[in-house]
This record gives sequence, structure tokens and C-alpha cells, in this order.
Amino acid sequence: MKVSEAMTAQVVTAAPADSVQKVAGIMLNIDSGAVPIVEDGKVVGLVTDRDIVLQVVAKGGQLSTPVSDVMSGEVQTCKEDDSLADAAAQMASHQIRRLVVANDTGKLVGILSLGDIATDYGAKAVGKTLEEISTDNDA
Repeated sequence: MKVSEAMTAQVVTAAPADSVQKVAGIMLNIDSGAVPIVEDGKVVGLVTDRDIVLQVVAKGGQLSTPVSDVMSGEVQTCKEDDSLADAAAQMASHQIRRLVVANDTGKLVGILSLGDIATDYGAKAVGKTLEEISTDNDA
């Protein structure tokens, strides 16, 4: 099965200058814990609800902070024609729960989450991927 068959294709994005509060509102409206940050048509980061909590709320930061200050800049991507097995292996090796999906020109075309894989690939693959994501490599 290909990534394109399982990914979420309707992705709402934000800009690097958007405030943390605006991006949190986007998360609320779309019921998602992650929003890709796009500039000039390219994904330059990804912000998660966890990023907001740990880097803004826990530190008493301002909701007006640009999301570029709290986003993860190194975004793991896969291609829409990659296999789900390869994408799951990539998630496991990088200990992440989401991959940005790009086409051959690098344009954002979707997001692949563990939930997407669970729905379309099977609980066994998700269990193995989640186990590998959750493993402490520092031990």
C-alpha cells in the first residue's frame, strides 16, 4: 500500500510569522495536534501541540510569539508514492508520530500519522512502530 492511499490530504498550514495563539486555534478548529509551517510553498517546519505546551505555556511565554520560534525546523518527509511499510520504518527510526508527505517537486501534499497507518495498514504495524518510537535510545 502506498502513502498516498493512507495519508490525510486536506492539510491546513500556517506561516512562520503566525502567532502561537493563531496556530493553536487552527489546531482546535481542525482537531489536529500538528500544523505544517509553510513559506514560499515549501514546508519549513512543523509545530505540535506539545511544542506549544513545552516551549510557551510551561515557560510562561507569550501567545503572540511567532510560531517560528517554537516549531521543529527539521521535518521528516516521505513521498506520496512511498510504501506504508517504509514510512512506518522511517517514523520508528526517527521516533516520530507524523511524516509530512511531499510530491516529487517537494510540495506538501499531505500528512501521514500513526492513526492513518492504523486505519489503513493494520494495528500490528502501528504497534511495532509505536514501540520503536517510544524506545529510549539513550538507555
